[in-house]
Amino acid sequence: MDETAKGPDMTCDGCTTSSKLDFDFSMAFQPIYDAVAGRVWGYEALVRGLTGEGAFHVLSRVAPEQKYRFDQDCRVKAIELASRLFPAGEDLILSINFMPNAVYEPAACLRATLLAARRCSFPTSSIMFEFTENEEVSDTAHLTNIITEYRKHGFTTAIDDFGAGHAGLGLLADFQPDLIKIDMKLIRGIDTSPARQAVLAGIVGIAKELDITVLAEGIETEAEFRILKEAGIRLFQGYWFAKPAFEELPQIQSVPVSDATAVA
Repeated sequence: MDETAKGPDMTCDGCTTSSKLDFDFSMAFQPIYDAVAGRVWGYEALVRGLTGEGAFHVLSRVAPEQKYRFDQDCRVKAIELASRLFPAGEDLILSINFMPNAVYEPAACLRATLLAARRCSFPTSSIMFEFTENEEVSDTAHLTNIITEYRKHGFTTAIDDFGAGHAGLGLLADFQPDLIKIDMKLIRGIDTSPARQAVLAGIVGIAKELDITVLAEGIETEAEFRILKEAGIRLFQGYWFAKPAFEELPQIQSVPVSDATAVA
């Protein structure tokens, strides 16, 4: 028997009560650029309609009783597509969004993910799960249990939209993910804003002390990229590099020549 399917903890309320989806969806992929290595570090999977409709179009169709099933199906869909699209032999990370409030029992809720990764021969060490601060997490102990369980299986963990959601720095005091993604609201216009630069410096300093990697998302100009790189940030994502591509891996479009010698 598959180890991921054994044990009394392999069921939870979500597994038995969540309604199946009455619609289908797909994924777009947006690259994450490593400015130190000068290459694509990974791709974030972003939910889309079957003909490329935006995330809101899909999310608006998810009923409350389908939340758990949707979260599970998103993970499987992302892994299946990435296993076909990612070039063989390249060390790339697949970033998947998840909803912590849709996770009932961490070990049980990972079952479909682990089975999909095994079926697609996709290593768990190449998967990053990111949760957004915009979804309020009332039980931080539960979130800590989720992160602990995910790390047991080799997954990387990340906070998305850091600095724009419900908890901010207080969340880092309760647990430390592997990576934080600085929200684009802080990034926008940072090259001309001493206040934003000061806030960013504080976040980068705290992350360094806690051994957390920082990723800046929502980059739209070279000036933003330059000042963020000078601040010590290594990973970047945004329209300036590439827009998400539906069921494809887009190429990096805008990287200064001095930074682009090894871009794939």
